[in-house]
Amino acid sequence: MFRSLKTDLGLRPVFHQIDRRVEGHLFISVLAYHFVHTLRLQLKAQGIHDSWNTLRQTLSIQRRVTVTMQRRDGRAVHVRKATRPKPRHQTLGAILKLDPNPGQTHRLLV
Repeated sequence: MFRSLKTDLGLRPVFHQIDRRVEGHLFISVLAYHFVHTLRLQLKAQGIHDSWNTLRQTLSIQRRVTVTMQRRDGRAVHVRKATRPKPRHQTLGAILKLDPNPGQTHRLLV
């Protein structure tokens, strides 16, 4: 399990001096492994056999961006929105029951 965990999540040795930090690090690592494993099982059941690295690269293309515009009165408007999902994102999102447009558009006047 740990060899697979190390490969899939890109783990390396981390040297902690306090026991609770070691336990916390191990807990988060195993939790992340279970999350990755569950996602890949759901995708494999639908015929998608991509590696975790491939999935990460594919999903990393969709981002949330913030645009800041200056108004004439000197105040700033910040607009935060997700980029449009690619067809591959839509396919993966449908299988995993995820919203293809994560987060709402947020506008903030400062």
